Amino acid sequence: MKITTWNVNSINARIDHVRRYIADENPDILLLQELKTPEFPASEFEALGYQLMAAGQKSYNGVAILSKHAIAPILETLPGDQTDEQARYLEADIEGLRIINIYLPNGNPVDTEKFTYKLAWMKRLSDRIAELRDNKIPFVIGGDFNVIPEDKDCFDPKVWVNDALFRIETRRAFRTLINLGLTDALRVHNAAPKTYTFWDYQAGAWHQNNGIRIDHFLLSPETADLLQRCAVNKTPRGWEKPSDHTPVELILKSSAGIT
Repeated sequence: MKITTWNVNSINARIDHVRRYIADENPDILLLQELKTPEFPASEFEALGYQLMAAGQKSYNGVAILSKHAIAPILETLPGDQTDEQARYLEADIEGLRIINIYLPNGNPVDTEKFTYKLAWMKRLSDRIAELRDNKIPFVIGGDFNVIPEDKDCFDPKVWVNDALFRIETRRAFRTLINLGLTDALRVHNAAPKTYTFWDYQAGAWHQNNGIRIDHFLLSPETADLLQRCAVNKTPRGWEKPSDHTPVELILKSSAGIT
């Protein structure tokens, strides 16, 4: 099973890129973030053989799950705050796995309520994941976490030290999530620095490889046993008018192996 996560930075602006990626890579499940539209162009992807689950929002946020297999929706919002209307979370059962797609808040500027919201959202996510663990539900969490976990996950830690993506409070919250027994899939077979998933449009960041790693797959213990490979696919970042993120690809053995 091939599962891809990709922040497309506007599905309407990048729909041809997504179609091209599907033609090239043929993912079984595709997790998209930052759709920036309340209406997802479902018919475009249904014609390619995908089922859809999406939560949209005008101009901001938005997440979607595309799957070649049947989707059994579970949640369209992250539990824990009934007043939260931002489209950042989807949860569904697909082929015996709980698939979770997140677009975690950016949190900048850190001296505003945006950072408070980010940390509260991360606490709610940890609570939800702890619940799934307690119920022994195997899962994959993929998406744009807006978290730089370690120094080696950014080109220059000094540049990011006071950014919400790298603040110690953010990294502690991420570590709390990992400490629930999760596996950072990319780092199982690739511990190398300078492995990034995002490059800013400015200052030649892409050409100089001045990037950061903020798009992740986290696996429950049962799912980690199925891991075959996880890698960054940099090719779409080099296409004309690309997203500033590039896909991360997860390869699992058949989920039928989960007990």
